[in-house]
Amino acid sequence: MHAKDILIEGYGRIREEVHAAVGGLGPDELAARPTPEANSIAWLVWHLTRIQDDHVADAFGLEQVWQADDWEKRFGLGLPRGSTGFGHTPAQVAKVRVDSADLLTGYHDAVHAQTLGALRTLTAKDLERVVDENWDPPVTLGVRLVSVLSDDLQHVGQAAYARGLLRSAGS
Repeated sequence: MHAKDILIEGYGRIREEVHAAVGGLGPDELAARPTPEANSIAWLVWHLTRIQDDHVADAFGLEQVWQADDWEKRFGLGLPRGSTGFGHTPAQVAKVRVDSADLLTGYHDAVHAQTLGALRTLTAKDLERVVDENWDPPVTLGVRLVSVLSDDLQHVGQAAYARGLLRSAGS
C-alpha cells in the first residue's frame, strides 16, 4: 500500500464518522453544548471541515471550497471570512448554528472530494515538500496531511461523544 492510499483511507474514515456524528440530529441538538464553555456538535464538525479545507487548499495551492462554492454564504454565520474556528470564544462557538445536518455533511463532502482529488495526485517525493517554514523543523506536506487527519479525527470523536451525551440525556 502506498502512503497516498493510507491517507485516502484515513480521510475517508473522517467522512464516515462525520456522517455518523450528525445524522438524524436536528438544529437544536446540533447546537447543544454540554456546558456553556463547551463546543457544540455543529461547531466541531464545521471547525474540523474548515481546518481540512484551509490546510489542504493551502498545501496544494487550491482555492478553499468554503469560498469557491459559496458555503460561506450558505452557512451565513456572521464570522470573519477566513474564520476556521481556531481560538474561538464561547460566543463565537454559539454563532455556528445550522438548519440541518445536511448543510454540515454537504460542506464536508465537498471538502472531502477536493481532498481526495489532491491526494490522488501525490507521489512519495511530494510528501517531502516543505509547506510551512514557520515551524522548526519546517512542516512537510506529509506531516501537514497527518496533522490535519489527526486533528479531524479528534474533533469528530468529540462530536460523537457529545452526540452520546445528548442521546443519553434524552432517554
